[in-house]
Amino acid sequence: MSTPHPLDPLTAAELTAGRAILAEAGLAGGTIRVPQALPVEPAKADVRTGAGDRRIRYTLLDTATGRAGEAVVSVSKEELVSWDDWAVTEGQPSYLFEEYALAERLTKASAGWRAAMARRGLAERIEHAFCAPLAPGFFGREDETGRVMRSLTFLREDDGDSPWAHPVEGLVVHLDLTRQRVLRVEDEGDVPVPAEHGRYTGVPARTTLRPIEITQPAGPSFTVDGTEVTWEGWRLRVGFNAREGLTLHQLSFQDRPVLYRASVPEMVVPYGDVAPGRFWISYFDAGEYQFGKNGNDLRLGCDCVGEIHYFPAWVADDRGEPVEISRAICLHEEDDGILWKHTDLAGRPEVRRSRRLVVSSISTIGNYDYGHYWYFHLDGSIEFEAKATGIVFCGAGTPGQDQPHATELAPGLFAPVHQHLFCARLDVEVDGDRTSLHEVDVEGVPTGPANPYGNAFTWRSTPLRTEREAMRLADPARARVWEVRSAERVNRLGKPTAYQLVPSPSATLLAQPDATVHARATFATKHLWATPYREDEQFPAGDRPNAHPGGAGLPAWTAADRDLVDTDLVLWHVFGPTHVPRPEDWPVMPVDKSGFLFRPYGFLDRNPALDLPSGDHCDHSDH
Repeated sequence: MSTPHPLDPLTAAELTAGRAILAEAGLAGGTIRVPQALPVEPAKADVRTGAGDRRIRYTLLDTATGRAGEAVVSVSKEELVSWDDWAVTEGQPSYLFEEYALAERLTKASAGWRAAMARRGLAERIEHAFCAPLAPGFFGREDETGRVMRSLTFLREDDGDSPWAHPVEGLVVHLDLTRQRVLRVEDEGDVPVPAEHGRYTGVPARTTLRPIEITQPAGPSFTVDGTEVTWEGWRLRVGFNAREGLTLHQLSFQDRPVLYRASVPEMVVPYGDVAPGRFWISYFDAGEYQFGKNGNDLRLGCDCVGEIHYFPAWVADDRGEPVEISRAICLHEEDDGILWKHTDLAGRPEVRRSRRLVVSSISTIGNYDYGHYWYFHLDGSIEFEAKATGIVFCGAGTPGQDQPHATELAPGLFAPVHQHLFCARLDVEVDGDRTSLHEVDVEGVPTGPANPYGNAFTWRSTPLRTEREAMRLADPARARVWEVRSAERVNRLGKPTAYQLVPSPSATLLAQPDATVHARATFATKHLWATPYREDEQFPAGDRPNAHPGGAGLPAWTAADRDLVDTDLVLWHVFGPTHVPRPEDWPVMPVDKSGFLFRPYGFLDRNPALDLPSGDHCDHSDH
């Protein structure tokens, strides 16, 4: 087996070798499944020296007993490094693909469900019914102590129909996956199933749009060596794993480090409806379902346009065998408008167009699709954009009736209010791994001796010295940003080199403090958290948010209120849309964008894009 870079994604050969090591230890086959297999990234010092071996951390589940454990194998040394002997006791591993099919089988075999369908006059529509397998949240019920799912029912006209248009309101099936039995069936109300279809394909295409050709006759400006990408001063390494999906490593600009690692390791989707079929919904799309394992195989000309380089990825299936996503990550350049322009006093214009490097992936989890887009700019800025699309999750109601927690999208079809709260993890390395964090606010100066005309405003920089001080909310009224300053380097003006995290303010978690989702998704109550780097602190809601009572992850780590001054900092940034659905979101939702900017502030001594060519496309003639 060839030796990859220590931060490279897992290969098919490594996953095959890892499973063989598990099998030799009696930890594969039979009723043992693999909900999650992730690369164990070596310590930073080992990465920099090229030391360390390639390891895989497996979460194992015995489907016969419900016991879970974690094993670490070294595929370099071909040995089992550790095994906790089925010792996982709090929270559940993420779901298996085979459990989705199991949930539907159990539901459709249930006498209670069939009786509920018959009572509603839907017995003849059972054949094409879709029973959605949904994470249950956590409510501490006595019969929900193991591996639980809830199932909601949607109707289809045939197996190719979109089911989300036809919810069977008030019918909830509670399932015990380990014992393979129905815990109970809730059947409340007699709201008719919405009749209008939700098909979004087959619509005659408009003929008014003329083609746009995107070509690079001389090829792209980036170069790729394995997983390392170089482009216009940028150097970075592309990664991928089953849980987070797309990851980035060792990002530098003009041969100076900016970020050691960047990813979006979690997102929670809490619903704000009190209906029986929705009050419990609070999906953790990475921790419960996994972004990477649900990654799309991207298509040229559709998901990505232009001169494209694709990166493949390998993930483990439910039995630990490798599965390829052949085009998991897309790399390309695209035009980004004007970067800078000035027309001098003689009327002579100078303009330079910008372009950006795009690294992207898309995951489909149930009804929603999520695109993760990292943009690299010629001025040294990094931007992340999440694109939420797909189909909104709906229930049924009385046509024309106002509901306080849902909007009507089609006759009798109501989409509840909900949030998509992403959490980015930025392991910063601004000119080294000794940095400090400051909050910078712009504020007006009271009229008086310091502001005699009342027009003055200034900025105020506040050091955030401890974890508790760094639990912050964005404040657009103050143009608030968070600044990471190097403790090792200053610019030519004698100021610490720095990068700023610029938020796009949005609502944080709206659930009340006594709601169970508040305890489970505490990370989503702040826009910013900061921690000193620890290699085992990776997921803001903890390692196993599925059916977890709460308190894990960021609230547990930051309870110690550790020092943040001149240390190896990790920033955790929460962002994302609060979605009050609209008719225009139906039957398929236009992209809803959210994200943030990470830009240099005194990291460079001047505009780094002065040397851009004006381009042959500019008209230099006199007017």
